[in-house]
Formats: sequence, structure tokens, C-alpha cells
Amino acid sequence: MRPLQIVTSGFALAAMTLLIAGCASGPASPEPTSSAAPDGSGASSAPVVEDDIEAAWLDDGRMVGIVTLGSSTCIPIVDEIAGEGQTVRVSLVDAPAVEGSEPICTADLAPRATLAALPEGVDPTKDVELVVTLGDITDDVDLDGNPGLTGVPGETTTFEPSAGWFDDEGVVLLTWGSSTCPPIVESIDQQVTGATISFATQDGACTMDMAPRATVIGLRGDIDDDVPFALTLTGGGLDATVDVLAG
Repeated sequence: MRPLQIVTSGFALAAMTLLIAGCASGPASPEPTSSAAPDGSGASSAPVVEDDIEAAWLDDGRMVGIVTLGSSTCIPIVDEIAGEGQTVRVSLVDAPAVEGSEPICTADLAPRATLAALPEGVDPTKDVELVVTLGDITDDVDLDGNPGLTGVPGETTTFEPSAGWFDDEGVVLLTWGSSTCPPIVESIDQQVTGATISFATQDGACTMDMAPRATVIGLRGDIDDDVPFALTLTGGGLDATVDVLAG
């Protein structure tokens, strides 16, 4: 599940709607945002492209972060999602343009995280096969079951931050807050059993909604899978300690 090196998330991007197909009900979700751009902190390097699509457990098993490679300013959104047993089919599409404007997509190649609420009936403690389609690409992504996950797909979130591995050195971080002011990573201080992620304090007006925001975090070095790893979030109103979920 975890074979590539990635960039650290940073710049605020446009909010995107998480659409759940009517035939596969999931929890009602606010608009998610995702950041996937270098922040200049030197905390991570440019991605090494090996696999098209990866995924990480989030929200105690109620949600997954689907990582794709492409423009850091044009993050795909969920168009349809349907579950049959432990197989979940997810269709991703380009986010619609804001009314009266055309989308501007940078020509970089960065890992971006799309948030997807899992359908009812999926058991996150058991292996899950995600069949993800994006444009002409269809990829099978296997998520190992995690017996420590106690969330039930289809139930309401607790709105707590969470994080999951999608790669040996890559983490998707889920936070909740204003959809117009997603987190901006200032620096990463990495240790053996964790990393301190410092976020910028954002000035200006932020909407007062409570939306899920996905941030892709790039780490370095050989991280021992057998050693628990936690992120300490500081600054930007995100003070918390989050264990990184295996998958």
C-alpha cells in the first residue's frame, strides 16, 4: 500500500463536494478540501511516480483518503461510490468550475487526497478492496483491515482529526474546519516515533462551516511499521496529537 515518496501539503485550494451515490448510502458530509502542494519548508521532496492511486484509513474507519497524482490545484471529487461486501467501487471526476470562472490547473504532478465516506456495511477491521476509476485509469487499491478501527461506515463522524498511512513515507491528514481556509503546513520536525507538524496562522475572512480537509504529508527516512507513529499538530487552530492509522 505504501510505495512512493511525496510532497508536503500546503497552499489553500478550492473546496470540493463529496458526492455519495444514492444506492450506497454514507454519512452526510460537508464539503471537503484537499491540499497537495510544496510549502517550501524543505520537509519533503518531489514525488517519485510509481503507482497511480493509493488510499489511507481515516475517521476511525468511516472514511478513506484516496491519493491520486496530478495537478495540485485541481483535486478530483467523488462522483459515485457503491459497496458490495468488502469491495467498494469509487468513481472520481474533476471538480466542477466555480460559476463564472474556468478552473486553473497547474502543470505539476503532485499527490492529492480525495476524501470518500465509506458505504454502510463495510467492515474496516477486515481487508477492503477499492476499485477506483479516474478518467481512463481504473486501479485496484487494497486496504488491510485494521482491528483497532471502531468507527462504523454510514454513522456520523465525531469531527476529530485523524491520519493514515498510504505509503512508507506518506500520510493523509484529515482535519475539520473552514472550507475556505484549509491548513497550510509551515514546517515538519520528524522524530523516530512521530512528527510535529506546524501550521500557519491564517489572516483574513474564513467561512464558519465545518468541512473535512485532506492534507498530504511527506516524511523522510526508514519508518519502522512496527513502531506506533503519531503526528503532533500545532498552530493554525489545530493543536492535537493524532495516531497514524495503518492500512
